[in-house]
Amino acid sequence: MKSPKRLVRPLVRKLHPYVYGEQPKIRGLIKLNTNENPYPPSPKVLAAVKAAVDGRLRLYPSPTAQVLREKLAKLHHCHADNIIVGNGSDELLALATRAFVEPVGTARRAVRSSRRDDPTTVVQFFTPSYSLYPVLADIHGALKNPVPLKPDFGLPTVAELKRAGIWKFDAALTYVTTPNAPSGRGYKTSELEKLCRAQKGVVILDEAYVDFAEGNALRLARKFSHVLVARTFSKAYSLCFQRVGYFIGSRDLIAALHKIRDSYNVNGLGQAAAVATLGDLPYYRANFKKIIATREWLGRELTKLGFRVFPSQTNFILVQPLRFTAPEWQHQLRARKILVRWFNFPGVKNHLRITVGTPAEALALVRAVRKILPD
Repeated sequence: MKSPKRLVRPLVRKLHPYVYGEQPKIRGLIKLNTNENPYPPSPKVLAAVKAAVDGRLRLYPSPTAQVLREKLAKLHHCHADNIIVGNGSDELLALATRAFVEPVGTARRAVRSSRRDDPTTVVQFFTPSYSLYPVLADIHGALKNPVPLKPDFGLPTVAELKRAGIWKFDAALTYVTTPNAPSGRGYKTSELEKLCRAQKGVVILDEAYVDFAEGNALRLARKFSHVLVARTFSKAYSLCFQRVGYFIGSRDLIAALHKIRDSYNVNGLGQAAAVATLGDLPYYRANFKKIIATREWLGRELTKLGFRVFPSQTNFILVQPLRFTAPEWQHQLRARKILVRWFNFPGVKNHLRITVGTPAEALALVRAVRKILPD
């Protein structure tokens, strides 16, 4: 009998899955490694979720999250047809890869599966960035085109990309994380607009952390028919557990995504929680201010201790530690029950990404760093 491994597609056998941040298995850990909001959802949201735990659990939820889409449309001054809701924004990123990119070997213009210059097969992204993008490309059997950011994690200009000759302006799909992860670097809408204008394929501006930033690029999704903006209720709105995200963009692109999503892709409790969240935005905006204030304090304190702290417009900071390597720092902090994130990726191997927790958690981190550092 054949080995079960032989029953798996060769493409899948070669895949390297997305690497998640460590999930605590023991009590008492300070979790600063997965960029969760340190504050709970609004009491109104908790009440709405509890109220929804009734006989409705036997029913299917709205297949299109219609009520939620209508409320989001009102918030963003667009039509419900310009919005699709997903099981977290990650599901929608995966749908976009399937909807807008041809797998190698089946591309419209490809003559042979070995042809590697067909733009319809290309998923493009800057690096270092969200590590899910290359995984989605590999799952789909598409080509990847990772392009380095500047040493300070800034975006190259269109002119610089043209001179370098490594950026594909006709790529089927381009992901831009703004603000960037894992660097925390924010980008001006004007520079994003120039990049979007130059692209021929679909551009997704992934704004998972935008509520902690100085601005947003939502107007670009209204201005350009090939641009989608991705948002999530996870990071800023304390709903990681419920997995709710959405895209905003042209009706044609949104309609294409609706064609291939699962029938009931967003659970009913998640929809209820997200709707209630939109009904209590002042609560969350107050939390944003607290997180930003803690972020700035933490950055200053680590700078005083000799760390290089990169400017951030997110709910985390990227730091380059001193004395020890980044993985050694991660180990030392974990021994003191503090989780931070280290990425074994080019461009950030010598860095740690630290989620901005509560003021008490940030203080605990600083105290731990002081104890680890030699006198």
